[in-house]
Amino acid sequence: MTNTLSRAVGTPLARLEGPAKVSGAARYAAEYPQDQMAYAWIVPSPVPRGRLDAVLTDPAEEDDVLVVLWHGNAPHLEKSDDPELAVLQSDRIAYRGQPVALVVARTLEGARRAAQVVQLDITAEDHDVELRADHPDLHTPDEVVPGVPADTATGDVDAALATAPATVDVTYSTPALHNNPMEPHATIARWDGENLVLYDSNQHPSGIAKTLGTVFGLPVERVHVIAEHIGGGFGSKGSARPNAVLAAMGSWVTGRPVQLALPRQAMFSMVGHRAPTVQRIRIGASLDGDLTAIDHESWTQTSRLFEFVESPGVVTRSMYPAPNLRTSHRVVPLDVPTPRWMRGPGEAPGMVALECALDELAIRLDLDPVELRARSANPGYLTCLRRGAERFGWSGRDNRPRQRREGDWWIGTGMAGATYPANAMPSTARVRALGHDGYEVAIGAADLGTGARTILAQIAADELGVPVEDVHIRIGDSTLPVASVAGGSSGSASWGWAVTGACRALRESGDDEATFDTTELVGKMPTDRHAYGAHFAEVRVDAVTGEVRVSRLFGMYDTGRILNPRTARSQFIGGMVMGIGMALHEESVLDPALGAWVNHDLAEYHIPAHADVEQIDAEWLDEPAADLNPMGAKGIGEIGIVGSPAAIVNAVWHATGIRIRDLPVRLDKLLPSL
Repeated sequence: MTNTLSRAVGTPLARLEGPAKVSGAARYAAEYPQDQMAYAWIVPSPVPRGRLDAVLTDPAEEDDVLVVLWHGNAPHLEKSDDPELAVLQSDRIAYRGQPVALVVARTLEGARRAAQVVQLDITAEDHDVELRADHPDLHTPDEVVPGVPADTATGDVDAALATAPATVDVTYSTPALHNNPMEPHATIARWDGENLVLYDSNQHPSGIAKTLGTVFGLPVERVHVIAEHIGGGFGSKGSARPNAVLAAMGSWVTGRPVQLALPRQAMFSMVGHRAPTVQRIRIGASLDGDLTAIDHESWTQTSRLFEFVESPGVVTRSMYPAPNLRTSHRVVPLDVPTPRWMRGPGEAPGMVALECALDELAIRLDLDPVELRARSANPGYLTCLRRGAERFGWSGRDNRPRQRREGDWWIGTGMAGATYPANAMPSTARVRALGHDGYEVAIGAADLGTGARTILAQIAADELGVPVEDVHIRIGDSTLPVASVAGGSSGSASWGWAVTGACRALRESGDDEATFDTTELVGKMPTDRHAYGAHFAEVRVDAVTGEVRVSRLFGMYDTGRILNPRTARSQFIGGMVMGIGMALHEESVLDPALGAWVNHDLAEYHIPAHADVEQIDAEWLDEPAADLNPMGAKGIGEIGIVGSPAAIVNAVWHATGIRIRDLPVRLDKLLPSL
């Protein structure tokens, strides 16, 4: 067997599952038919803090209702690492929208109606949901992500800032944001004897099986998680959520398969969100623009159930090599839902503050923003800056604001850098020769819309020396070889590495089957490697109404080898569109009196629509990073949202001369100064 065919990797192959999706043949979590299916509906807490004393009215007396579960009658669950999964185990209420009861009925309509009329005896308590820098419970977390310290310091930052010829000292804030994938979280749970089967929308079948096994006291081999097709996740489906536990609990009690699909409103409470941040950035520089000191302080919030810390300062530790550098994180537990991963966690809000502050420094120094960054850029980042500026048409830009107007529109341009770690995580793949039917490649990965199936087929085809049509990909199943989560921009690097190894082992051994585990190799991988990029934006701002439109948005990226240009472009542009939303549209509004997200649907939580996305494009260097993994690839899923909001905010300043430091940039913030 020799690899003599034309290469599949690097070609714009269409998604293998595309026809199944557009024809409706692809099944998502809530769409698997089951005999005697029952339907569950969650009863959410109407208060943000308190105690559930009793369920006063039991709608189980209605013919359609099978059972109403609450902490007074729910099955016992084992303790897991995530307290949010201990659903219906305690009388304590930690946030508004927390599941306090579950109705299971023969019909979906019956379950929903019963959940609406159930009466709860609740003792409400005073709550606190407001993030304040002077909050008495504010503290330094032990770490911001596993193994990453909350605070770092090199050099003498205070002295360097005090003596720097040029400084900026600014504070930026970002609001809470919600992931809102097209497919809400959904689960069908079924017990086959003492074995649990879950059809669940998630980004990590192997991890969900392990977690649910822990919760129900089962060995992992007795939990089968199927996630064949996923309608997006953006991080919110990276770990087990209460819907999976509740569906399994309802199925155990009723003896029927149970479907639990969250309505859109519930997506704002129990499945995670990006926490709000307040960030103070101080930068010192020489008059030539050499950075001498950076101090990045951030404040954020978490729930009282589980400490998750948004980490905006981490990106500053690697982006610009200032000799005096300090970062710190403070977090306060509040009576709010637990934040979780959201596309570009830490990096996305962190680069808003860092890259906008750098823009302010460039203005103070009367330097071109590209040139300021170029003085501290590594080779890959520098190439992105130079090529991106040329491609965008940056040359000749007047650095002064409010210089260009067309009719009622002020026109401006802005830019910002981008970076994201080049991660890989341990994964295992299996390859089998099927004779005349080609090869089967199996790995417990998840394709949440990124094109993972297609890329893995391309990698395997090249390694086996066969056409892509001869490769049959099996993913989205926890009974397959264990794979890492589809998150952290690590999927292709992690799974592709395992698939490459398995295919090579099969080819070299001459056997009909081979398995390859990357654990040992990943442990030797460099941990300080990153992808880089540069974003360029042109905006127009209506001088009468304050409306902001993004006329052009362009990203240039250094992300190693591009495995599939078609799916890569989709990922880059998708992240950039989310960047438009972060800059101009998205904001979860919390009512402090009610402790509730008041805009908890897609009618009032604004995201970019087609009309908001005008001219948008992405290009890349396509230079393999051979020392990272066999494919030479870096992750691309998140770098599009990292930095693009800052480029837009900087362009708004250039158009209007108005510096908005609290996102999103809305017309009501611009009008008073226009």
